[in-house]
Amino acid sequence: MRNRSIAILILLALLGTSGWASRSWAAERYPTKPIFFIVAVEAGADGDVVSRKLVQKASAILGQPIVVVNKSGAGSSIGYREVHDAKPDGYTIGWASVTIITCKLQGILRYDHQDFTPLGTFATFLPIVVASTKTKRPFKTIQEVMSFAKEHPGEVCMATSGIGQSFWIAAMAFIEGTGLEFNVIPGAGGSGTTIAPVAGGHCDIGVPALGSAKGQLEAGNLRFLASLGTIRAPGEYSSYPTMIELGYDVVWESTNMIIGPPKMPKDIADRVAKAFETAAKDPEYVKFLTELNAVPTYLPPDKVNNYLDGRRAVVQRIMGKAGILKEKK
Repeated sequence: MRNRSIAILILLALLGTSGWASRSWAAERYPTKPIFFIVAVEAGADGDVVSRKLVQKASAILGQPIVVVNKSGAGSSIGYREVHDAKPDGYTIGWASVTIITCKLQGILRYDHQDFTPLGTFATFLPIVVASTKTKRPFKTIQEVMSFAKEHPGEVCMATSGIGQSFWIAAMAFIEGTGLEFNVIPGAGGSGTTIAPVAGGHCDIGVPALGSAKGQLEAGNLRFLASLGTIRAPGEYSSYPTMIELGYDVVWESTNMIIGPPKMPKDIADRVAKAFETAAKDPEYVKFLTELNAVPTYLPPDKVNNYLDGRRAVVQRIMGKAGILKEKK
């Protein structure tokens, strides 16, 4: 009996060692097949555009194709579920933005950024305030907007993205920080849906991403008023102030990041993160982002969750005030 017990223990030890060796061998060879990259917004959206170029470069570094799969809808929660529920072997990873926080706070998902494997950030879109040049009140400066809104509460029409979306949060941060009252008209989607009503003269102002607004700014249908980021907008728009510079505690930025399923093996996660870091810092990719009026923003995996925790506190407060906080425990 004693000999049999010893034999069983030896067998179990060997099996354990074999399993560890198998996992280690698999990680050492990774990747050996195509990787799926889930983008939780529609093709052509800001997050999709900046991801595809990055993925091309990371694919060349890893030596395997990385296939972009768009899984949009439900505030990006469909794509996040796809990544969260995938096997944590490094062959399904994806894109995320601040909506990974808002989905949980709105009760759409039971998990948020803390429930994924962070793999680094790579780009930030700056929310800006734009004015229509076609309304009966074609505001020329942000000071004009605030002065009029102060004297006529609720009369200035403000277009935003869908309730709970990142640029809706930006608009709410602007309203909260200025203490002014606007007639808020949420769109049905992301930042791009803010542009049409403002450019068409149906709303006085809007809060989109600079990248989304650039075409209509160049066409003369929109006028740049201010940045809601911590820094001024790049390039030709660098002369326009931030709200912080004007003395208002208004800051919001929409940062793009790479995520993996929970419990990814560290050696595989490190390999993926390193490839995307190299891609994100590639001069050609940095130039590409700058031309899109996005800001190159790299944070390593160990810094991502702390950064998002700070963003979460802002979103939680804003959603609580708006009466849409439905976080599931």
